[in-house]
This record gives sequence, structure tokens and C-alpha cells, in this order.
Amino acid sequence: MPLADSIRKILGPLLTLVLLAGVSLGIWYSFQGRQTEQRAGGIETVRGLSGSEKIPFLKDPRVLERLESLGLRLEAHKAGSREIALRPDLSEFDFAYPAGTPAATRIQKEKGKHQAFPTFFTPMAIASWKPVVEVLEAQGIVQKRDETWYIIDMLKLMRWMDAGKRWRDIPGNSQYPVGKSVLVSTTDIRTSNSAAMYLALLSYLANDRNVVQDESQASAVLPVVAPMFLKQGYQESSSAGPFEDYIAMGMGKAPLVLVYESQFIEHLAKTPPAARNPDMVLLYPEPTVYTKHMLVPLSERGRRLGELLAGDADLQRLAVEYGYRVAQPGLFESVNRGRGIAAPATLLDVVDPPTYEILEKMITAIERMAAQ
Repeated sequence: MPLADSIRKILGPLLTLVLLAGVSLGIWYSFQGRQTEQRAGGIETVRGLSGSEKIPFLKDPRVLERLESLGLRLEAHKAGSREIALRPDLSEFDFAYPAGTPAATRIQKEKGKHQAFPTFFTPMAIASWKPVVEVLEAQGIVQKRDETWYIIDMLKLMRWMDAGKRWRDIPGNSQYPVGKSVLVSTTDIRTSNSAAMYLALLSYLANDRNVVQDESQASAVLPVVAPMFLKQGYQESSSAGPFEDYIAMGMGKAPLVLVYESQFIEHLAKTPPAARNPDMVLLYPEPTVYTKHMLVPLSERGRRLGELLAGDADLQRLAVEYGYRVAQPGLFESVNRGRGIAAPATLLDVVDPPTYEILEKMITAIERMAAQ
């Protein structure tokens, strides 16, 4: 065999081994670089998507500092809760943190995740104004009990909306005689949990005060409840938008706005008592629906974050400062009493939303109606 051929036979495999070793070393260094970045200073970076309503809490320096002391550097990015559930790139994140059990359930189902952490919860409420409340009170729709305003006849209010009643048509209404239709302003039901929870409440009332359980019941209530979304016109994609309009534009823009109780309390807490608008009123529908803020971990870092947000006493107390309710008895009431904020300690008339599958069918049907 010629010498040159022998050398080629020997060097060929050697060069291949060297090339493979180089590639492997490059991959190892790249992996180590990412690990070093994520574990800088012994702290792991945890990235995820959250509903807009929780972003102020998740970006609070006290929350970030507490998490870093426990080994996590948090990067939370804002998205609508139902939008999070539909994101095709969700696997690139460590956690998904929507508002509401239905959105969390969808994420778990789509990603094959069996774990979710119920971190805290808040009831759905309706932000309004004293002149509007006086009109509704005169009609027997609203009543004040123990420093709290309740919509005691939510069914009557819903019938007004179904009939297309306008504010100026309400007998004796001199406080708010405008031509706007009586409607509760919500977010876009295609992207946001708060609108989905409003649908859950309306469908319960339209179904003779029973949770919608199957497709036949869903089909029966849709002609009643769908127009209450379709008549609104433009809707924001997440819950921060309507509440910001309520604060900035006042009664003319938003006489009745669906909000999370936590948003209203957070605003009051950040406003000095002397500067709080005395005309702002929070109405609690009877019945109402709780929104549970469920963190779905998509990685080990996400699981650690979920454990801390749900179980760390310091983080739970900070959540209460942002208006959220937690499992610890009395904490919500004591924190708010100390800030001069009146909120009911407990709500008795609370209903469950439909199952994830039934709620999705109703939302999809409303989407089709909106596209026609």
C-alpha cells in the first residue's frame, strides 16, 4: 500500500474524532455559559408570562429582593391570560401565570403539566361611581350593607342589558341621564380571563342560577349573554386597560367596569387617603365569581417560583398589600383595615365557573359571532 494512502487512512478517522470533540466542547461551553448566566451569583433566572393585573406585584422591588434572597431572579412579561394559554412559544418560558383556573387548566392540558400552584385569589367586582350607584339603588338593584355595596339584583341588571335599556330611560334618573346603553365594560373575551369570568357569571344567571354543564345549556344561554360582549365595541386585551380608563376618564367613559377587586384595592392603597376620589365605588355582584391566580410551572425553576409565591409568608403578605386574598385567615382584613380600606372579609354568594371545555365552547361561539 502506498505511504500516502496509509497516512490518509490513519489521519481521516483522527480528524473526524478531533472535529467531533470540538463540536462537543463547543456545545458544553455553550451549555455552561447558559447555566452560568442563569445561576449568576448562585441565583437562577426564572422567566415567564403573567396576566397584566399581577405585573405591578411581580415587579415590586420588595418581591424581587425576597425572591433573590431565596435564589431566584424573576423576569415576568405581560400578556392576556387566555393569550398566554394560546401562545405557541410557551415552552421557551419557565412558568405561565394566567388569571383564572380555566386558562391554567388549558395550559396544563396543552403542555402535559400536572402541577399548578394556587398562589392567591380575588373576586370579580364592578367599579362604578356614586351618581350611577344612586340610580341603581333607587331601582332596587344595588344595596349597601356593612360598608360594602352589593349588586343584589344582578339578574335585573342583566335583563336591562338584554333589553337594550339606556341610562336616560331609567325612571327618575337625574344623576346620569345619558344615552349610553346600560352595559358592563369588560376586556376582550378572546384574550382575557376577566371577561371569561364575566361570561361564567352571566351564563349562570341565564341558566336559571345553575352552572352551565353541557353544550345544550351553553347553546340556550348564548343568545342572551353574547350581545353583552358584542355591543361593547372596542375592548382591551388585558384587564389593566379598562381599569386605567376608569381611573383616568371617569364616569362618562366607564359607568360600570368589570375589574378584579385587587385592582381597586391596589389603587386605593397607592393613593393617600386625602387624595382618594370619594365618588369611586366598588360593587360586588351577588353572586360573584372568584379568580384564582394559578402558576403553572414549565421547568424546575418555575416549580420553585410557584412554591415560593404560594407558600412564603413574606410574599403572601406582599400579595395582600396588592389587594389579593390569601389562605391565611384574617390577613386580608387586617392589612386593609390598617390602610383605611373597607372590603368585606368574606363573600358568601360565590359560584364556580363552568368546566374549561364548556367555557371554551361559549367563548369560541362568541368569537364566531364577532367575526360575522
